[in-house]
Parts: sequence; C-alpha cells; structure tokens
Amino acid sequence: MRTERFDFTGADGQRLSARFDQPDAPPRATALFAHCFTCGKDIFAAGKIAEALAADGVATLRFDFTGLGHSDGEFANTTFSSNVDDLVAAADHLRGRGQPPAILIGHSLGGAAVIAAAHRIAEAKAVATIGAPADPEHVTHNFAADLSRIERDGEAEVTLAGRRFTIKKAFLDDLAAQRQADRIADLRRALLVMHAPTDDVVGVDNATRIFVAAKHPKAFVGLDGASHLLGRKRDAAFVGQMIAAWAQRYVDAAPAEAAPQAAPGAVVVTANGRGPYGQTIVAGAHRLAADEPKDVGGLDAGPGPYELLLSALGACTAMTMRMYADRKKWPLTGSSVTLRHRKIDAADCADCETKTGKVDEIERRIALEGPLDAEQRDRLLEIADKCPVHRTLSSEVKVRTALADD
Repeated sequence: MRTERFDFTGADGQRLSARFDQPDAPPRATALFAHCFTCGKDIFAAGKIAEALAADGVATLRFDFTGLGHSDGEFANTTFSSNVDDLVAAADHLRGRGQPPAILIGHSLGGAAVIAAAHRIAEAKAVATIGAPADPEHVTHNFAADLSRIERDGEAEVTLAGRRFTIKKAFLDDLAAQRQADRIADLRRALLVMHAPTDDVVGVDNATRIFVAAKHPKAFVGLDGASHLLGRKRDAAFVGQMIAAWAQRYVDAAPAEAAPQAAPGAVVVTANGRGPYGQTIVAGAHRLAADEPKDVGGLDAGPGPYELLLSALGACTAMTMRMYADRKKWPLTGSSVTLRHRKIDAADCADCETKTGKVDEIERRIALEGPLDAEQRDRLLEIADKCPVHRTLSSEVKVRTALADD
C-alpha cells in the first residue's frame, strides 16, 4: 500500500487534511471514508480498514472534518450538514483527480453522513455503514447531561472521549432537522449495514431500523464481539475485507492501466507515474512493477532493477535444476535460491580477469530438499551453473541501444 497526504478545500473554504491510501497496482475502485463523531482520519479502525481495502485493490480517501485533527476551522461552528458538505467536497476533489468515489463508507455518525451525502455524489454505487445511528440526533446521547445548558445558553463546553468540545444550539437544531429515514428509503444505492450486536454506544436496534427502511439491494453483516470503535485489528480488517468483497457486485472495475503490449519474446517497460521512478513491466500477458527504494527517492512499490536481475537468475536456476531432476527421476522435492549482489574490488577477486577497479559479484546459495544422495546434490549444483541466465551473465553481452521510431 502506498499513501499520499495532501490538503483540499472544504465546503466553507477551510483547508482539510486528507490521506489517500492506494494499492501498489492501479486501483479497481475508489472509496471515500467518513470517520466517527469527533474522531479523525487517523483513528486505528480507519487505518486498518483502508489497509484491507488496498490489499483488495480499492483506494481509500479519509480526511479530518473541519475543526478536527489536522484540518483548519473551528469544530464549534460545524454541524452535521457541514460535515456532509465536506464529504461532497472530498468527492469533488477525487473527481478532479479522475478517481471519483464509487464506494462510500461511514463509521458511526460518519455512516449517517455518507447516507446523507450519497444522492449528491453521482458516481457512488455502494454505501457501507459501520455502527451507524439510524438518526443523526442519536449522537446527542454523548452529552445528554449538557443539553439543557446548550438550549439555555446557546452553547456549552462538553467532554467527549476525554476531550473538551464546544457544542452550539445550531448543531442541535441541524440534527433535529435531518430527515434521515426518507434518505435511507430513497438511497438508490446498494447498502451494506455492519453492526456489532453488543455495541453499547450505538445499539444494534439502529442497524435494524436502517435495514428495514432501506430498499434492495441491501445486506447486513453482524460484527460479533467487536467494539463500537473496532479496537481490535482483526475486526477492522474483517470490515475492510467484507466491504471490498461485497462492493464488487455493484462497482465497475477501473479500466486497465494503459501500457504498450509486448510482442512475443519482448519486454516493454513504461513509466507508470507512481512516484519519480515507478515502472510497469509488460512481458507477454504478465504485468509487474519496478521501483527504487524510499531511501533514494522511490516509493518502494516494486523490486529494483538489480533485484529483478537476481530474480531472473534465481528463477532460471530453480527451473533448470527442476527440469534436470525430473529427467533423471531424482527425488528433488523442492529448492530455494537466495541471491545477493554487490560491488567488490577487482584486486580482491582471485579468479577475475579484471584486476583493477570494481567488479560485480553475485552470491548464490542453493538449498535442496528431498532424499538426495551426495552425488546427486553435487551434480545439481553443477547444473545450476548451466542455467541459461547464468551463462548469459557470465559471457560477453552486447546491449545495442537505439531510439524507437515515433
């Protein structure tokens, strides 16, 4: 998974801090994630869900709502409606990148927010809620003892999850005006409701109300034993995996990344735009990635050139030994080839023709499995040196370079 951090402009002109988690290969879909009330984009559950989605080819944008985390603005001046507006602004930003969100995911109050935002995001095909309230007004139970003060004084400072926040009467009035049941009934997107039966923050009866109000297609997944905030890694990962699997039925896969096709026997390497050094390798029907490590400015999104070279030698070595053992009907049950490359002083190499400067040295260690006798093991070691790639590397090689015709 590779992560890009950036800012975008929220609905009211505030700078919002975002994190975009993407799979190493081109994503097949993009998701937009809304976090829980007073949480942030970096909450544990959000990270693990995004990680699981990336493993399944889905990119996920998560961001801090106005006044939270690393975003600008004052939380006290926000409302449920302004959070929905920020979600729409995030979708607009993704659309501008050519990656509009097909999947909307909301955790707790964020679940209510993505339902409210869905009809304003044309590309959204699937909506998933996690521990979401059926009515946004449910969130007021977090500061029920302070409601009278807010009504009387117009605002009050309340404690939520150990932190102090100012809640204004405008926030309450906005919650009371939400017609969430109508939105659920008219969602017109596939809906996945995920909820823990033992959730003691947002009771599972909320999931029942959402599910009953929604029209098909809809699905429910019980998160047995999970906490409201999905504090266990396995619970958050399960949520991400389930959303990715479920959404495949409703989300059109992204078009394949454009890259030249390789003629039989040829390999085509093309810059893929993922970082300064990222490359896509096309070999027949196969696609691979190559990159440089992070310490030299790459994204480490694939093996480096020398690692690919060692991979070719290792694969050829193993295949050649396998073919020879099969032909001889020897009991070779498996093998492992470990390779390392380094530059050494020519003067330190007793069997090198070059005596000055540096020479390349490849160390190859072979582990053989199976009831082979000593003679068979020695012969397979000799065969390893006869692998075609080994012979290419150890013989005179001419690389002829020319510009391709436009």
